Amino acid sequence: MIRILESDSQEAKDFLEKLRNRGLLQDDTVLRTVNRILEDVRKNGDKSVVKYTRKFDAPRIAIKELRVTERELNKAYSQVDSDYLDAINHARTKIEQFHQKQLRNSWITAEEDGVLLGHLIRPLERVGVCVPAASQLLVSSLIMNVVPPKVAGVKEIAACIAPGPDRKIDPHMLVTAGECDIHEIYKCGGAQAVGAMAYGTDSIRKVDKIVGPGNLYVQLAKKAVYGTVDLDKLAGPSEVLVIADDSADPAYVAADLISQAEHSEDCSAILVTTSRGLAEQVRSEIELQATNLARQAEITGAFGNYGVAFVVDDLNEAVALANEIAPEHVELEVEEPLEWIGAIRNAGAIMVGPYTPESVGDYIAGPNHILPTGGAARYASPLSVDDFLKKTSVISYTRAALKKVTPSVVKLAQIEGLDGHAAAMEARFEDDRD
Repeated sequence: MIRILESDSQEAKDFLEKLRNRGLLQDDTVLRTVNRILEDVRKNGDKSVVKYTRKFDAPRIAIKELRVTERELNKAYSQVDSDYLDAINHARTKIEQFHQKQLRNSWITAEEDGVLLGHLIRPLERVGVCVPAASQLLVSSLIMNVVPPKVAGVKEIAACIAPGPDRKIDPHMLVTAGECDIHEIYKCGGAQAVGAMAYGTDSIRKVDKIVGPGNLYVQLAKKAVYGTVDLDKLAGPSEVLVIADDSADPAYVAADLISQAEHSEDCSAILVTTSRGLAEQVRSEIELQATNLARQAEITGAFGNYGVAFVVDDLNEAVALANEIAPEHVELEVEEPLEWIGAIRNAGAIMVGPYTPESVGDYIAGPNHILPTGGAARYASPLSVDDFLKKTSVISYTRAALKKVTPSVVKLAQIEGLDGHAAAMEARFEDDRD
């Protein structure tokens, strides 16, 4: 199910080239469809949102049903068990505690000659969260997208979740929103939800920023509306890369690779190991473990497309290869994992040791699981409180301080051909020349 390649082979080099291109989110046919939907929603608002929601999700939904009522939300609580509530609140608490540590305060410093410089740090006013719920109930993604803006102090958060054919949102999704204190919930998903939040409709007011996962239609829609609103990031398929030596348990490694592969057929599950014997054991374990899991098509497809075990000479080469691939998740299942954390430069999250599977980070550890994919870990970071804060610079000069810097400002402005900038400085000291 997973191919085993020597890292210096031509096949391995070809596979690496394929991995380098995995972050290219582009499809002209899909883009044309997305642009048509967005333009329709921009012009026709709720009418178009309902039209596409009927086409893709709920054939009989009406405009008046777009917003989830408090009655529907309360009913959802009667449809989930207490263990689910306990699990959701356990996860939410841990995630909130982690994100509370990211908060920052505004600051102003006093410089010489009475100059004041600083940053005002304030939350965005309104954020839209778009989370799919068709093939998978992404309750964890709902929490991960909602907690950071809540902690940042965002006043309004609207959630768009696609309904089922019965015009209802799964109760687990509704209860999760309720436990996160989100009461503005709309029954729509896909590109039409992105358009509604970006442009605003009679039912769904425009937001300042859109966050959340989704398929290629959602990602290209987010890309198209960037500038009208801000975005979190363009999210590609999930990824895991496990670095393992011969001390690793092949059953653990196989289980962790499968846990990513089961998301979808375009996910990548990569092993980089110093032991060919371990690679062969992991391959056998994958075949054994996968037979007991429900998402066979996704697992088989993912390993067929992006499943590989690279055999390298040593851990230095393993780390170098991981940094080149820049995956969403890196797992260190080696004898001394703490010694290698600093060497991993390009990763959305690093899972350290045999008892830190990627799953614990996905659900309950606390750090956000909205991570850079497609090689974006070279320059991007996990979703955080910072993503929902805006900074405004504060500058205050006294006359004496401004006079000191005027010659430098005038010279720079003249070099740029901006005489008006220079004049704005000199105008304040015309009396000094009399």
